[in-house]
Amino acid sequence: MAEKAPKKRIDRRWIFLLIFIGVAIPLIVVIGLPIETTENARMVFDFIENTPSGSRVILSFDYDPASKPELHPMAKAVMSHCFRKKLKVIITALWPMGVQMAEDIFSKIKDEYPDVKYGKNYANLGFKAGGIVTIQAMGKNFRGIFPQDMNGTPVDELPIMDGIQNFDNIGFVFAFSAGDPGIKQWVQIAHDTFGRPVSGGVTGVSAPAILPYVNEQQQLIGLLAGLKGAAEYELLTKAPGTATSGMDAQSVAHLIIIIFIVIGNINYWRIKKARAKRGE
Repeated sequence: MAEKAPKKRIDRRWIFLLIFIGVAIPLIVVIGLPIETTENARMVFDFIENTPSGSRVILSFDYDPASKPELHPMAKAVMSHCFRKKLKVIITALWPMGVQMAEDIFSKIKDEYPDVKYGKNYANLGFKAGGIVTIQAMGKNFRGIFPQDMNGTPVDELPIMDGIQNFDNIGFVFAFSAGDPGIKQWVQIAHDTFGRPVSGGVTGVSAPAILPYVNEQQQLIGLLAGLKGAAEYELLTKAPGTATSGMDAQSVAHLIIIIFIVIGNINYWRIKKARAKRGE
C-alpha cells in the first residue's frame, strides 16, 4: 500500500509575521479605510460645531492611563475641534490622573493653535475628589471648589474665568469617562439639576450602560464610544489621527485572519474531496 502524501501546512510563524506587518503598517502610515459614522458621533460633532465662538466650555478628563488607548484619541479630536471653533476650554478632572491626560494632549496640539494662550483660551483647574459632590458644588459656586488652577494661580487672575460663577456661565460640559465618577454623574447633576447641555465619550465596554441616556432619556447629546467613536470623530473633523490608524490596524488584522480562515477551509475541502475519490 502506497504511503499517504504528507499534509501541506502553513508554518504558523508566517501567519504571525503577516499579522504583525498588517498591524504595524497602518500605525505608521494612516491608510484611511472607510468608516461609517454613527448618528451619535454626528450629534456630538454638530453640537460642538454649532456652539457659538467664545463660549466657555468644560472638558472633564475622568480617566487614567489604563483607558488612554481608547479615550485619548477622542479627547484630542474634541479639544482640537473646540480650539478650531474658538471655544474657551476649561479643564477639570474627577480622576487624579485626568490632569496629566489633559496636559499631555494640550502639549501635543498647542503649536497648531498659536492663538490659544493659557489663561485666556485654555485653563486646567486640576483634580478635585468627591465626584457628584464636587459637581454639585461647581454648579452653585465655581470659585468655591476651584479657587486656583493646577499651578496654584488664583482663578481671578485668569481672564478665561471672568464672570464665571456657576454652571449658568458655561456653554456645555463634555466628559471623557472611564467609569465612576464620570459621565453619569455629569448627566445627573450638570444636566438634570442645573440644566446644562452634556455630551461625552466613554470606553467601548461602558457604552451600553450610557447609551440609554442618549436614545431613551435624551439627557446626553450624542456619545463617542471607544476607539471606533474616536475614529468617527476624526473623520467628521477631517483630521485623521491615532484612532483612524488603530481602526485601520484592526481592519487589516481581521482581513488577514479571514483570508487564512478561507484558505484553511478551501484546503480542508480539497483534502476531503481527494479522500472521497480514493474511497477513504
